[in-house]
Amino acid sequence: MEAFISRKRPKTSPNTSGIQENPSPQSKPLPNEDEGSTDLKLATLSSLFPTVDQATLLDLLVSADGSVEAVFDSLSGKPEVGSPRKRPAASVGYQTSLSAFRRVGNAEPGSPAAKRRVLTKKGQTLHLYTPEDIAAHTPCSIIHNFLPAQEADNLLRELLEEAPTFERQTFKLFDNVVQSPHSACFYVDSLEERERQKTEYLYNGSYLEDIRQITPQMRTVSNKVQPAVNEEITKRIRTNYPDGKKLKYQSPYEWVPNAAFVNCYQGGSESVGYHCDQLTYLGPRAIIGSLSLGVAREFRVRKIVARDDEEPAASKDQRADAEGQISIHLPHNSLLVMHAEMQEEWKHSIHPSSVIDPHPIAGNKRINVTYRYYRESFHPMYTPRCKCEVATVLRCVQRKKENKGRYMWMCHAGLTPGKDGCTFFQWAEFDDDGEPPWAKI
Repeated sequence: MEAFISRKRPKTSPNTSGIQENPSPQSKPLPNEDEGSTDLKLATLSSLFPTVDQATLLDLLVSADGSVEAVFDSLSGKPEVGSPRKRPAASVGYQTSLSAFRRVGNAEPGSPAAKRRVLTKKGQTLHLYTPEDIAAHTPCSIIHNFLPAQEADNLLRELLEEAPTFERQTFKLFDNVVQSPHSACFYVDSLEERERQKTEYLYNGSYLEDIRQITPQMRTVSNKVQPAVNEEITKRIRTNYPDGKKLKYQSPYEWVPNAAFVNCYQGGSESVGYHCDQLTYLGPRAIIGSLSLGVAREFRVRKIVARDDEEPAASKDQRADAEGQISIHLPHNSLLVMHAEMQEEWKHSIHPSSVIDPHPIAGNKRINVTYRYYRESFHPMYTPRCKCEVATVLRCVQRKKENKGRYMWMCHAGLTPGKDGCTFFQWAEFDDDGEPPWAKI
């Protein structure tokens, strides 16, 4: 696994533009900047960075006013004169801004008019750090230093005291019984809701036994997460969605966090593989606010590209590039918003790490609070029941082109160890605001 650098990024000049999947160029002489054609410069850069396509190199060359040396310094991670930066481990990418990759004319960064090029490549990881680039190239936005430092530390201490009692959930995956690779606990707003959750809501086919009322510090932070997430939703709609309108099935109403899963990752080996969060109680186009505390870790996302049964080789290569993974750095006290396109169109994970920088309070632990909005119209008393007489799970078709984006209700019991479940299946229908038919009754 790549060594992950959590130290502060160095200051760079505003014209520097670069990220990389960490090329390792050989030391070669650079041409005189006043001599040679663009083709010669591109040829030189291609020999130095064989994994970077020429269109990207040309963009960087233009943004650097034709300076091969500036592009070389940008891509190789070479510090400016006087910069205190230490060279990162060989596989870690440093980046300041990808704006040169996506702007057209005077288009506002992140706007639908801005040019977007596929930057990912099969087998490579694109590392993003700045909020602007994360918003432009992923289904997420991030706010660094979200809480006042003391408040973040207080919440971290409070949850570290709770974490030793967290459990690892057991569930069935492809006929095998597996255990969650990290510990977690579920928190809700009130004692009344706590009792409802224990008897009415299924998770991976089972009822949760350890459900807790949110702590005082969590409640205080929740009141700050709510307006911040709603502001990010409004910004996302305005700058990233077609015609500045919400996505189909996205709720137009205020996002109200009324539940939270708190995850604890102890050490770099504890992780979670690529997955989509369950939509059953959140509804389609769900939005999640995720607060990271303690050790910094890598949050990786990967786009889901639909495929045909008979797909030509060229299309497979293009799809593989589009599905290439992007790594987002999640430092202590950062709020990541997973927007309305995330759960249906992308998968996400916490990548294992062989090297971590200990946190002064958390040591080798990362605490992650994922605030969620449980919508009343998706309470299991309303949703379809399968032949096993339990509430069904809501899923979205992601891989098959002919039905991509359609939702379905399926048996939930089959996810429980010791149970086979049934073959129940029903297409789910929603209005443009993501509300089911029974919400109007």
